Amino acid sequence: MKKPVRYSPEVRERAVRLLYEHQGEYESQWAALESIASKIGCTAETLRKWV
Repeated sequence: MKKPVRYSPEVRERAVRLLYEHQGEYESQWAALESIASKIGCTAETLRKWV
């Protein structure tokens, strides 16, 4: 089993801020989650839980 990756509070805040700022540019919130999560280096589900 893989060891869970820990993200700093700054990375989490940045990811959530990016989601709120840019979600209007995507056809759905899930599409925005997937795109931004891939840029941050986490999964879309992880980012969804942070929000």
